[in-house]
Amino acid sequence: MRWLMAFGVLLVLGGSQAGAQEQALSEAADMARTALESHDTEALMAAAGDGVRIQLPGAEPSAPVSQAQGAALVSQYLAGADEVAITVRAARVVSAGRGYVELVREYRVSGTTETRRQSVLLGYRLAGDQWVLSELRITRN
Repeated sequence: MRWLMAFGVLLVLGGSQAGAQEQALSEAADMARTALESHDTEALMAAAGDGVRIQLPGAEPSAPVSQAQGAALVSQYLAGADEVAITVRAARVVSAGRGYVELVREYRVSGTTETRRQSVLLGYRLAGDQWVLSELRITRN
């Protein structure tokens, strides 16, 4: 009977830890959404670890780059666009210490009226109790 109670306590503790990780990942997703919406790529990359992989439309994936390099790459890509809306489509813990966020970006090329859509895929890894950005991919829809 004691082992059953101990197992139940472990399930509750594990479940609350997973819930806290999901909540922290949702907060990281919202921070990324806000940073992209305002083209604040330095704030976006502040969540990156030692190196972040970047893949932008029409380019091969990068080797891991520094926060400053990542901010410059993404900033250059976003230049000339006016954001219409960026929404969080998904924020999920996919395995132990790994999280995934999908944002939907709606924007207009400056000077035009046509709205375009892209998916922004963010890969995170858990470092202690904080989600660290490890990958950013922007794909055309």
